[in-house]
Formats: sequence, C-alpha cells, structure tokens
Amino acid sequence: MKLLQKSQNEVFKNIVVGQLGSYNLPNARQGYKSYEQGVIEGHMQTDAYLARISRGHLSINVCFMPKPLMRIPYTGRMPDPIIVPRSANTPTGSIAALTEFLTAKSPNTTHQHRPLSEQTVLLTGAGISVASGLADYRGTNGTYTLNKTYRPIYFNEFVSNHEARKRYWARSFLGWTNLNKSKPNPAHLAVKDLGELGLLSKVITQNVDSFHNQAHPHLPTLELHGYLRSLICLTCHREYSRAKFQSQLARLNPAWADFLASALASGALDTEHPEERRKKGLKTNPDGDVDLPDAPYNTFRYPACPSCLASPPSKTLDGEVARVEVDSEGAWLENSNAGVLKPAVIMFGESIAAEVKLAAERAIDEAGRILVIGSSLATYSAWRLVKRAKERGMPIGILNLGGARGEEGFFADVLGGNKGELGVRCSQSADKILPEVVKNVRR
Repeated sequence: MKLLQKSQNEVFKNIVVGQLGSYNLPNARQGYKSYEQGVIEGHMQTDAYLARISRGHLSINVCFMPKPLMRIPYTGRMPDPIIVPRSANTPTGSIAALTEFLTAKSPNTTHQHRPLSEQTVLLTGAGISVASGLADYRGTNGTYTLNKTYRPIYFNEFVSNHEARKRYWARSFLGWTNLNKSKPNPAHLAVKDLGELGLLSKVITQNVDSFHNQAHPHLPTLELHGYLRSLICLTCHREYSRAKFQSQLARLNPAWADFLASALASGALDTEHPEERRKKGLKTNPDGDVDLPDAPYNTFRYPACPSCLASPPSKTLDGEVARVEVDSEGAWLENSNAGVLKPAVIMFGESIAAEVKLAAERAIDEAGRILVIGSSLATYSAWRLVKRAKERGMPIGILNLGGARGEEGFFADVLGGNKGELGVRCSQSADKILPEVVKNVRR
C-alpha cells in the first residue's frame, strides 16, 4: 500500500470516493482504517465531514462534502392506529367525529401566522382510490405488503438507461388499460359534496390517477406527485396524451398488443388485487403498471418525442449536440441523446418542483385544519405537510385503514373531552364513511 507516497491531489481523489450519505459514513471510516497504519481524526459539521489522515510525518486534511440523501420508499409495517376520540372506533362513531371535525371553528393559534380560514385542506393518498379498483401501497393487500421484492424505478435509472425505459413502458403498457377505465368512487364524490358545502379549501393529493380532477373540477386539486394522464419530454418539456401514447406503443409492439388483448379477454387484468393477479402469472405494482415475470422486456419499443423528432433542439441539457433518431417505424434508438418521453409523475429520486412545494405549503397555511384520507404518510413529501400543520397549531384528522407515520405525535396533546373538533383519528374505509359524513352535515 503506497497511497501516501502519491501527491496530495491524488490522495484527495482516492479518498473522496468516501463521500458521505446517510448510510455510507461508517464504510468511509472503515476505508480509512484499511490504509497502512493510517490514523483518522475527524468530526462532523453541518455541511461537511473534516478528516485528517496521517502517517508518520505526513498529515493531510480532507473535507468530504455530503451527498444529497436518496429517499427510498418506506416499506415497513406501520404502528397500529391511535383512535381519537375513543368513540371513533366504530363506523358510526367515526362519522360523528369527522362531522364535528369538519364543521368546527378553528381554535386560535399562538403562532405568529396570518389568520387561518375556517376551511379544511385535504391530503389524500392511494387508500382513497382502492374502491375504484386500484392497488394501494401499504394496506392489507397493498403492493409493499404482499410483494416484498418490489422495487420502483428510480428517476436516474429512467433518464440514463434505455433498457430500464423499455421495461418501464412494457409494464405500463399492460397496466394502462385498467387504470384508464377506472373511475372516481363514492369517496371522491363525497369530497366534491363537502367542497360544495363550503367546508374544504383545497385538495392536495399524492395520487397520480386524476380522480380528484374528474370528480370535482371546481374544487382546486394540487397533484403533489404529478399525474399519469400525460407524458413530458425530458428535452423540450412539452406534454403529450398518455392515451394517444398507448396507441403508439401498441403499433410499435404488435406481439405485446396481442398478449394484452388476450390478458383482457381472460380477465387477468380485471382486478388490481395482487393475489388474484399472481394466480394468473402477473404481479401488480403501484402507479398502474403490471410486472410479468420472465417477460422479454428488451424487445419492447417506444416512440420519441414528436416535437424533438420534427425539430431537434440544438443542445441537450449537458451541452451536447442533440440527436433524435428513430427506426423505420418511429421507435426511439439508443444512439439518440434527446427526445425521451417520461410519465408526468414524480419518480423516486426525482425532486418535486419548487413551485409545487410552495403551493402545497401555502394550501396548509391558508387552511384552518387538515384531514388526511387514505395515506399512511410514509412518503416524506406528505408527512412534512402534516408536520407543518401541527407546528401551526392546526387540528389534524386522519381517516386511514391502518397506521400512519408519526401519528402518536400528532394527537399527543388532544384533550380528553374532544369529540372530534380538536382532532380525529379513525381506521375506516373512506368510500363507506365520507358519504355518510356528507349526509350528517346536510341534516
């Protein structure tokens, strides 16, 4: 081992490989110790890790800048739900408590914020769409519950890997039909009614199914994680219809189109229930895609952005000369470096746009209370909004089957005499409970 005989710059290049993330600091330290008789002295700072590596008379100070954290989906079991108030442990009790919550006046807050409105902002997750026939994530029959090996595609994979895109679009091609024919369920329609009753200010949804927009176009909906109804070009940023794209995929992949037709005829795609699909050789995953074990995904083809194909941009984001090439039938070719179409959703590892984050925060700040429906809050982008509401002194409600991340802290200071006006937590099906809440309010 002759590492320390190299120049200081070369040493720096060698050990900067140990850049910090939340998970690789111990590995970096072990790496230092493997250097011959090297001694490490270092300490953590808020923005960097400083280390002094020394051997004999030679000592080198190195600053390791931390890498951005890569958030991965939380797949562990949530704690059992905390029922608040105690009477909300039955459907009737939940209906009464939610009615109190939605119709109560917001308490004064001690924080120095602008005056709060008397309306409720909703935050919805996959659980609200289960009654529409879609899979959820962490429920009893959710993808993460029954499919322990499931790993979603990450943004960097999609952007950089042609084969990963083939696999993604093949699975999306199979799953799109069922998603496209699904409709809003009674829970979405109850949200519409509550909005018309003047009880709701806005809906923030984690879902990408567009059901809220369909059910209540006049009640504003902020789609936190985007939407599957459109595609967006990674080069020119124009949007295109996902439904039209489905027809293009069928034209480029006739064998896959025949298989899809057979699957539809057999009823294999009539359900999103993971166990039922597994019996028919399929695995269901979030966001409307279908996994077919051992399928020849490498044969799948997808089209290029029509705008970039017709008029290629001069440069890519990396400053390279843009190239968009297709085969004789219009399928994107791998020697291209532009014109890639992506679903208009936020993938894992992709950042939510700053304007969307600000709009979500503003929706919290302008409301008097927040009601979570069908979400375990496992996703940080959703959990932080409820945390923000808590810090503002806003009453919090959660209607979700099963536990929710951090719920014990959200209800820790709710007074014993509360009937729902100060906070509510119930574990019931939204499609059964919300329509009854609407009836209660109208009485």
